[in-house]
Amino acid sequence: MKRFVIIFVIVQLLLISRSFSQEPRKYNSAEIQLKLQKLKVLGNVLYVAAHPDDENTGLITYMANEIKVNTAYFSCTRGDGGQNLIGPEIQDELGVIRTQELLAARRVDHGEQFFSRAVDFGYSKHPEETFTIWDKEKVLGDLVWVIRKFKPDIIITRFNPVPGTTHGHHTASSILANEAFEIAGDETKYQEQLLYVTPWSPKSLYWNTAPWYRDPYQKEESALISVNIGEYNTLLGMSYSEISALSRSNHKSQGFGATGSRGERLEYLQYEKGEKAGDNIFDVVDISWNRIEGCEDIDQQIDHIIKAFDPTSPAGILVGLLELRERINNIPDEYWKEKKIDEIDEIIYAITGLYLEIKATDYTACPGQEINLEIEAINRSDANIKLKQVRYSSLGIGSTYNVELKDNEVQAFKASISIPQNVPYSQPYWLVNEHGLGMFEVPDQQLRGLAVNGPAISTEFILDIDGTEISFTKPVIYKKNDPVRGEVYRPFVIAPPVYVNISGSVMIFTNHANQEVTVEVRAGLDELSGELKLELPDTWKIEPAAYVVQLATKGEIGAYQFKVTPPGKAEIAVAKAIVEIDGKRYNHSFTEINYDHIPAQLLFNKAEVKFVKLGLNKGNEKIGYIMGAGDNIPDNLQQIGYNVTMINDLDFNEQTLDRFNVIILGIRALNTVDRLKFDMANLMGFVQRGGTLIVQYNTNFRMVTDHFSPYPIQLSRERITVEEAPVKILNADHQVMNYPNKIGQDDFKDWVQERGLYFPSSWSDEFTPILSSHDPDEQPLDGGLLIAQYGEGYYVYTGYSWFRELPAGVPGAYRIFVNMLSLGNSKH
Repeated sequence: MKRFVIIFVIVQLLLISRSFSQEPRKYNSAEIQLKLQKLKVLGNVLYVAAHPDDENTGLITYMANEIKVNTAYFSCTRGDGGQNLIGPEIQDELGVIRTQELLAARRVDHGEQFFSRAVDFGYSKHPEETFTIWDKEKVLGDLVWVIRKFKPDIIITRFNPVPGTTHGHHTASSILANEAFEIAGDETKYQEQLLYVTPWSPKSLYWNTAPWYRDPYQKEESALISVNIGEYNTLLGMSYSEISALSRSNHKSQGFGATGSRGERLEYLQYEKGEKAGDNIFDVVDISWNRIEGCEDIDQQIDHIIKAFDPTSPAGILVGLLELRERINNIPDEYWKEKKIDEIDEIIYAITGLYLEIKATDYTACPGQEINLEIEAINRSDANIKLKQVRYSSLGIGSTYNVELKDNEVQAFKASISIPQNVPYSQPYWLVNEHGLGMFEVPDQQLRGLAVNGPAISTEFILDIDGTEISFTKPVIYKKNDPVRGEVYRPFVIAPPVYVNISGSVMIFTNHANQEVTVEVRAGLDELSGELKLELPDTWKIEPAAYVVQLATKGEIGAYQFKVTPPGKAEIAVAKAIVEIDGKRYNHSFTEINYDHIPAQLLFNKAEVKFVKLGLNKGNEKIGYIMGAGDNIPDNLQQIGYNVTMINDLDFNEQTLDRFNVIILGIRALNTVDRLKFDMANLMGFVQRGGTLIVQYNTNFRMVTDHFSPYPIQLSRERITVEEAPVKILNADHQVMNYPNKIGQDDFKDWVQERGLYFPSSWSDEFTPILSSHDPDEQPLDGGLLIAQYGEGYYVYTGYSWFRELPAGVPGAYRIFVNMLSLGNSKH
């Protein structure tokens, strides 16, 4: 019985990670028919790669919808080390966005989603480097854990295990998959997992290759298994490649919108390990009911139900489904029993037109608080259905109703429940504990691998359906009507009673003068009363010492100014904003991530900001900023006293441009701002008349124009991934290394994630290369900072990662960036 309970809990966690979004599923007859066909299939496929967007959505779509096996994607990371094309979020916040984008993609292609605890620390050139930052044994253990839970028959990797052919994370994911394939069935490995799961050995491992890889590891096409993912699904009305494009287009933060294709489209699988198949990878595994001894009759039983299904009267197969449910409930295989009963229950929910929803009147509540709920239950069929109970399973409480759900008659109830004091906040589980460069800290074994937390409050609707008791799990949600978008859902979350946010991502103090630091306090409940403090080391002076905070209404925000005087010498400190209520200290910030393509996300990170006192001389240049993919540099420059104006929407005429001394193109502006195709000539004129134009890194793929420089320059994909890589100053006499700040080796200390990316590979003699750096055992890259005079002004192209260094408060990065801004200053 104990083992049965453990298996049941695991399956429920798997289902939560797959299904929890917000808006309730509403099924059409085509989807019901596909789900009936899926009842006949008992097979699992696990696709393994490194990042969000690495997965082959076409193959996942084909496996899940044509073969109808349970298909999941295991991503080693959450993509937190990448760039963001839709907003300023990077690092942990970007990881939250990309996690939700993957879940949105899986809702389209009908796959499932898993992760390891590995952090995406940025580009890696070799798997050996990757494994010096990731804890290989832990990441391997996470993959073994998912294999033992999900029980894949076939594992498919996106990349081959040969180093040097692609991103080090990519190769590492394949190395891990190959090792996990060998050991997941070994009961002597990762024995701590066996409290919850049993060993599992997949049948085969394949590499999903393609002709355009041109990889020497790839075999001749005749030795590969081909899969036509361009097949057309008449029930869905699309080809799998069209569905795949819709899935992939959810990777919006990476700019991976895709156009659907029609007609034959082949994917290729190269045999790597295990049992070798012929023309079909499932030749080596029986994915019918014959795989379970004594269950051969179930296949025929399902066929009878499919034949009897009438789309105009779907509830006509209810009796057959209930009989099938009873039959499957007696099979010996606990794993497939739970899987298939869950599938049957979902079909019963669909054919009876059930709609079960429980919503809160607000989207947040605090531990200890009473919340009001509205419950709706309706049956839209002639089936005999009774709502027996509603249990708040995660809270251990419930209510009994015993109400008949008659055809198309809404049953509505109101309820109030108290949230226990010990309920944790709804922070993404991988961000609850502080983490290092390479790994998230997740002590709870059963959380590892999951895409997201389960809902804040999980609810079970216990129904009697034609004499069979069936439970449907639904989350407590929040929804409202938007005048433009209509019905809008968002997750209900358990939140702190108070939030504190310090203005800015970093505070830079450039001299001995004090600065006003604004701390916002946001009430998480009515009648908030407490004391606010800003805590810093004793070397920093803070006035006043504290504020009394009184906010009458939930959501009300109060702004409080502290006068902070920095120490006399350079120092980096962490400022903590604290609100004390009844002797308890609260130190949670409020961050909302809200984009239309994913559910709204609330993060409650620690209310801490880096304060940096540095020796910085600066000018008073007026700066225009053309935002590209999204970064925080305008805020960082304003924080140290510059006048920065966003000019993306202004006319690029001479009068407008000449208001500025410096114009900066944000990261990847030449990849994302279409108007630069026409306006680069105007910007060149601005330089010629005496302005300074700073162009930050771009990729050499999909540039809106090749004419972005007054002189020839060729971009490459070369980068320096080691943030500690030594930097050589090539031209120590150049103004940018001397005015207004003298630059030395100390200015290249404490950089984060990388030195730079997509450096130019060649440039004309008009450019002066300023800096040189390289990763270990590689050739020097001299193109990271190129400066040329053009007419009366300066043109700068720089691949160094200022968009990471300035928000991280790296002192030397500020000093060098200020010098770039000062190139046109006549005082030098």
